Amino acid sequence: ERALLFYFVLASRMDPNFQAQLSPLQQQQLMQNMEQMQMKDSLTMYTRLVDRCFGSCVTSFRSKSLDKSEIACAENCASRFLKMTQRVGLRFAEHQAMQQQRAAAAAGGADATGGN
Repeated sequence: ERALLFYFVLASRMDPNFQAQLSPLQQQQLMQNMEQMQMKDSLTMYTRLVDRCFGSCVTSFRSKSLDKSEIACAENCASRFLKMTQRVGLRFAEHQAMQQQRAAAAAGGADATGGN
């Protein structure tokens, strides 16, 4: 199922009209699968954030609450993690845009030369 969703996403990137070619049921299924993947990715990111920051910052279990240094560490850790995640996402988007430009240029060159 994930491979099929990957195919749909890849096909829609190559052909912006791809989604319009799907039946309403297929469009609905595609949207539901994409929403599920986004939810899963969000939960995975949250889990990684908690694992990393809790493991790095919480050192004492002598009280129910965190002390000031643990709170400061957790806030700093979470901030860095989110900035890093955002930066990776931006770099990925830039890479995807470059790949699309190259594919368009290659397709344009193939069209200009008469095909394959």
